[in-house]
Amino acid sequence: MLQQQYITGFVDGEGTFHIAIYKDSRMKHGIKIIPEFHVSQRVSSKHVLQELITSFGCGYLKANHANSKDVTWVYVVRNRHDLMVRIIPFFKRNKLQTEKRHDFEVFARIVEMMHNGAHRTQTGIQKILRLTYSMNNKGKYRKKKYA
Repeated sequence: MLQQQYITGFVDGEGTFHIAIYKDSRMKHGIKIIPEFHVSQRVSSKHVLQELITSFGCGYLKANHANSKDVTWVYVVRNRHDLMVRIIPFFKRNKLQTEKRHDFEVFARIVEMMHNGAHRTQTGIQKILRLTYSMNNKGKYRKKKYA
């Protein structure tokens, strides 16, 4: 099992706290919000990602093949319960040291808001979207804007 300090440093360098946003006509307000925790690594170090599954007791691995030259794998946690009881408490205890700390704090707030049902109201969705666009370099790399 990986040491907690190693995990924190590894995530500071290779991790992402992300809120995925999709238009979805099946949703009451037309938008689906999915909180995701990712850590990526080249295939040659995939074993470290497998150790994250053991350390956190949740998540899964997937190939991250956006194109044929991409040889990375990604550790993913999307399950909100796992985010609430495993991932968020871990990073509240083991503070990130880079600007990623801000992204984590906003991410944790959004997940907690969703846990309390904020994503089920138009007002809550708007608050979540505003917070989302304050993360990850102010949404600089997002392809679509919903807010």
